[in-house]
Amino acid sequence: MGSLKSFVRRRTREVEAVRGVSFDLAPGEVVGFLGPNGAGKTTTLKMLSGLLHPTSGTARVAGFEPRRRETAFLRQITLVMGQKQQLMWDLPAQDSFLVNQAIYEIPEREFRATMSEFTEVLGLSGILNKQVRKLSLGERMKCELAAALLHRPRVLFLDEPTIGLDVNMQEAVREFVRDYNERYGATVILTSHYMADVTALARRVLVIDAGELVFDGDLAGLVERGSGGKTIRLQLRRPAGAEELARYGTVVEAGGLSAELTVPRAEVSARAARLLTELDVADLTVEDPPIEAVMAELFGHREAAGARGGEVVRGG
Repeated sequence: MGSLKSFVRRRTREVEAVRGVSFDLAPGEVVGFLGPNGAGKTTTLKMLSGLLHPTSGTARVAGFEPRRRETAFLRQITLVMGQKQQLMWDLPAQDSFLVNQAIYEIPEREFRATMSEFTEVLGLSGILNKQVRKLSLGERMKCELAAALLHRPRVLFLDEPTIGLDVNMQEAVREFVRDYNERYGATVILTSHYMADVTALARRVLVIDAGELVFDGDLAGLVERGSGGKTIRLQLRRPAGAEELARYGTVVEAGGLSAELTVPRAEVSARAARLLTELDVADLTVEDPPIEAVMAELFGHREAAGARGGEVVRGG
């Protein structure tokens, strides 16, 4: 009955996955594209690469209209999705590279030079002739990056390229992207839930939430907008309890001879002076809060406002 009802009287609802998003990127710029799950990040990248067609508005990438998927356009872009793969599962990665060489009509000399460079930078020696299904996640991700960049694209759309990788492999991928950007002057849009990826590679960040662009600027500006406080870390010569520390700010952590407080930005100097005067402090540092905390606070405020305003549906 459920199947029949869906066939003759299907219920639908309209979800605006991306709404009124507008930005410009300079050639060679590396930009972090941030937002919670379902915010519209992947949808935006798919529209910029021509896989999805926007219902309204226009986009231009490297002088081309993405939805036309012209050959000259496809030669200049690449889309790497950490949760998808382009390598053929039962064949060695080297075979997939040869297929891409044929697809993009890469001259043999250029192909060999690029492969030599990528093999050295990514440490591909010894794994190129292994079946893809026998590679570890980190090895496969390195091969995915090499395959996606063989044609030396000018524009890179990187969607969670380090997802699931260990810390060392994440750093290796970041270093490779940084090197590629510097060597070829490529423009990079990077989405990631690992803030270390963004802070290591991007000076500018775009933040999208519920399909709308809510911030466009540098990381320092995002931290200042998303958080009204700063973090004070203490090393004490004698222990102080949470109740005693609460007189100076919001206690994040208190245990033994170390403590962490959050204080309003406008009162940092005064609170730090009081701490140094009234407590037996061995060391004190003032820092911006972690970017993860800033993002959580920013999206938490927007979700609360959305709930009050009756926003229900999100896409992306």
